[in-house]
Amino acid sequence: MTEKSLHPAEALVLARISEAVVQRAAAVRLMVFDVDGVLTDGSLLYADQGELLKRFHVHDGLGLKMLAGNGVRVALLTARQGPIVAMRAAELGIGDVIQGSRDKGEALQTLANDAGIGLESVGYMGDDIVDLPALQRAGFAVSVPDAPVYISQSVHWVTTRSGGHGAVRECCDVILAAQHRLGAKLQPGIRLPGSVAQ
Repeated sequence: MTEKSLHPAEALVLARISEAVVQRAAAVRLMVFDVDGVLTDGSLLYADQGELLKRFHVHDGLGLKMLAGNGVRVALLTARQGPIVAMRAAELGIGDVIQGSRDKGEALQTLANDAGIGLESVGYMGDDIVDLPALQRAGFAVSVPDAPVYISQSVHWVTTRSGGHGAVRECCDVILAAQHRLGAKLQPGIRLPGSVAQ
């Protein structure tokens, strides 16, 4: 991929990403996300009646919608179970949601089979030991900077932002930029660093 073929926004996003990671991101047709520690900061807030709150980042939500709107299937895969994840998925229009998963590697394979694609075209973003089976099978494995070191050393790329603080959006932007679809989301006339005035 040459820099001349990139929209300025895509060039900015991919400037510090290796070509090997860009190629993996470009191949993604299904992107699967863990929830706690990835879509959230990992905090579990309880009241007397059980889990009450999860904190999601609005940037992540828009990133997921942009992925889905550009032909990348999006799924959520979590070992935990609860109504909050289902509510957030419904709000974002995500139909593929697996909760209570005890084997995320097998669950990832099931999602790939349902989508009719090979694992080389599947991405997975996770942050802890329960995610390793899925991370090791995925064609594009992503984690966050506050994951245990043995997780971050097992993936293809680590975001700069932490889970629940825009890490998912960062991942979505990399996939869209690698697939030359991010620039099309910007309105004509918007100037970015490195762009030429029209």
